[in-house]
Amino acid sequence: MYFCLYTESVVGVLRGSFFRIRPGSLAECQNTNQHMEVSNQINRQTSADLFEEAKHYFPGGVNSPVRAFKSVSGPPLFIKEGQGARITDEDENEFIDFCCSWGPLILGHNNDQVREEVIQTVAKGTSFGTPTRLGNQLGKLITGNHRYIDKIRFVSSGTEAVMSALRLARGITGKSKVIKFEDCYHGHVDSLLVKAGSGLATFGVSTSAGIPPSFAKETIVLPLNDRKALDETLQEHADDIACIIVEPIPANNGLLVQDPSFLECLRLKAYKYGVLLIFDEVISGFRVGFEGAAGYYDIQPDILTFGKIIGGGMPVGAYAGSHEVMSHIAPDGPVYQAGTLSANPVAMAAGYATLKQLLEPGFYENLEKKTADFVRKIQDHCDQKGYDIHLQQMASIFWMAFTRERILRSDQIEAASMETFKKVHHELLQRGVYLGPSGYEVGFVSAAHTQSDLEEAASIVTEVLDLIH
Repeated sequence: MYFCLYTESVVGVLRGSFFRIRPGSLAECQNTNQHMEVSNQINRQTSADLFEEAKHYFPGGVNSPVRAFKSVSGPPLFIKEGQGARITDEDENEFIDFCCSWGPLILGHNNDQVREEVIQTVAKGTSFGTPTRLGNQLGKLITGNHRYIDKIRFVSSGTEAVMSALRLARGITGKSKVIKFEDCYHGHVDSLLVKAGSGLATFGVSTSAGIPPSFAKETIVLPLNDRKALDETLQEHADDIACIIVEPIPANNGLLVQDPSFLECLRLKAYKYGVLLIFDEVISGFRVGFEGAAGYYDIQPDILTFGKIIGGGMPVGAYAGSHEVMSHIAPDGPVYQAGTLSANPVAMAAGYATLKQLLEPGFYENLEKKTADFVRKIQDHCDQKGYDIHLQQMASIFWMAFTRERILRSDQIEAASMETFKKVHHELLQRGVYLGPSGYEVGFVSAAHTQSDLEEAASIVTEVLDLIH
C-alpha cells in the first residue's frame, strides 16, 4: 500500500562533529541571516578542484547532466567510497545517503554478498560475448518469481530497455505511434524525450536538440490520469498506435502516485483498442516489491522494462513479457536487438546476488516500515509546526513537496519551491545528509539504513526545515 503523508518540518538535534560545524556555531544559527555564514563551513575544495579538471574532459564536467549540481549550490561532490547507508567524498565528508545511486542500491553501498559475487566473477574474466551460467541463474530467478514474466532479455541500461520495448511493440503490432504521459520519464530515447504541444491530445514536441521532428511526431503526449483524453485519442488514432507506455509509479518529476484505477483503465483501454501496454519499471521494478508495480497493483502489462536494482549497482537493464510477446525478438522472431555487453557476467553476478536477498522473507515489509517510520517522524513535526510541507511515500521511496496538497502532476509543483529545496539541500549537506541534487528527484531508503541512521537523519532534516522557516 502507499502512504500520502502530509508533513511539515521538524526539529532536529545537532550532533557535534558529525555536522562539521565549528564549535560555538550553533548559537549563530538562531536566525536565517546568520545561518549562511555557518553553513559554508563544510570543506568541498577537493571536489571543486576535481570538477574544474573534469570540465576539460567531459561536457559540463559530468557524464550525466543532473550530476552537475546546477539546481543546487556549490560544486558537485566527488564520492570516493560508500559503505552501508553512508558515502564519503574526496574531502572526507561523510553523508547519510538517500540517493543510493539514483535507486539501484536497495541493499546499500558495498553489500557483502554482492561484492563477493562480483570479485569471484571478475577473477574468472570480465566479458566473453557468449552466454554464461550467471545469465541463466538471474533469468531463472526473475522468471520464477514474477508472475507476469515468462521470458526476459538483458540489455545494459534502462534507456536501452525502453528503446527495445518500443521496437518490440511496433514490430508486433505493425503500427508506429506511441502514447506517453506528461511527467513520466523513459530515458533519453529520441521519440520519448518529448513534451505535449497545444490541444487535448498532442503530438510530441522535442525537449532536446538533435531529435528530428518526425521522431517526435510519432509520440502522442497526454496528461496523467486524463481518461477522457485517453479515450478520445484511442478512438481517433488506434489504427496507428502501437503501445501505451507509462511509469506505473511516476518518480522522475516528484513522486506522483496515481490512483490504481487509472492503471486499470490503461489496461482495459489497451485491450479494447488493440494496443500494447508497457510498464516502465526502471525505478519501481524490484523496489516496491519483487514483482514491482505490476505485482503491487495486480495488473499485467504486455511488456515490462527494468533497470537500476536489477543490476545491483552494475549497468544492467532488461525488458520482459509473456512467451508470445517475447517470441517476436530475434533470433526467434523478426524484431532485431543485440548488445556486445548484454548479460555481461559481472553485471549478472551483481544482479543475482542482489535479487536473491530481496526474496528473503519480510524484506520488503521491513524496508517499507523503516521508511514509513522515518517519514512519519518528519510529518509529525511538520503537523505540529504548521509548515507547508508534504512528504509522499511509496514503499521505500519518498519525496518532499513544499505544499500541503497531494501532488499528482508536475504542473502542481510551484517553481519557487525549487529555491526552497536548494536551501534545504545545501543545509543538509552541511550536516551530513545527501539527497539527489534536484527538488524533482525522489529519495530512497535502503536495507542498510539502520534505525539509528534514520533517527539521526530525521533529526537533521527537521533541524534544517526549522532553520529555513
